[in-house]
Amino acid sequence: MNHNEINRVQAYLRQTFGNSEITLQPPEKDTLPAEFYIGDEFLGVIYRDVDEGEVSYALNMSILEEDLPGSH
Repeated sequence: MNHNEINRVQAYLRQTFGNSEITLQPPEKDTLPAEFYIGDEFLGVIYRDVDEGEVSYALNMSILEEDLPGSH
């Protein structure tokens, strides 16, 4: 993802989730996913995909079982 795409996706996520603390950190290489944060908390990655000329972005968020309520 290039910086323009990151800015556009970040703006979309902030508006969609109503949270101005959402940030996307650019990857070291354009072929890697951007990192998704709320504040200082890393939550996942955003992948860019091109299929038949159409570009899409996918959010991948892992949740550890130990972080779920009632798992202790």
